[in-house]
Amino acid sequence: MDAVRVALLREVLAGTQWPGDARRFAGSLRRSVVPAGGKLLLVGTEGYEPWHLAAHLVDEAAWSGSPELAPTLVRHRVRPGEPPHLSVGLGRLAAAGRGHTVLVVAPREPGDGLLERVHDARRAGATVLSLDGGDRDLGALAHDALSVPEDGAELDLDTVQHLVSAAAGENGPPAPRGSRRLRDRLAGLADRLTAPPPSRW
Repeated sequence: MDAVRVALLREVLAGTQWPGDARRFAGSLRRSVVPAGGKLLLVGTEGYEPWHLAAHLVDEAAWSGSPELAPTLVRHRVRPGEPPHLSVGLGRLAAAGRGHTVLVVAPREPGDGLLERVHDARRAGATVLSLDGGDRDLGALAHDALSVPEDGAELDLDTVQHLVSAAAGENGPPAPRGSRRLRDRLAGLADRLTAPPPSRW
């Protein structure tokens, strides 16, 4: 989702909790990974791998000039012959400790095995963040969580991931090159185009 679409989405969601919640959670993510120089581990559940969030965070890392946002995608199953960036298994969580951030994306119950691994990483000093569907055990384990319940929420978890990744890139200092300024101009243009006309009364 590009900057213009994110700006339009925020316009639609104005007056709801989601833009503010996404920015708050993105701020927690940045405060955890930037001072540590990165070390962001992104993990989903056995039935859900957060491919899109990984890709968007890589893009935001490049556009915002904050390489620390680029995650290592930790996978439940790694097939033989896959490239190195897709070959990081759950054993990587066992090596997580102080300075690492473990971002868990779990639309449904994460499963006891994953919870145990994340709990061990937290005990070793890692910061745990959670984007989830409202699982209480995972929420209690996380240092910060943003929950999107399946029932009753205006948005789904995939859409909230777009808001979080975009906000994570925006919370940083401007990039030294022109690419970020162009994105800001596009977002500003979208905001102006979608704003109501000024009142004449």
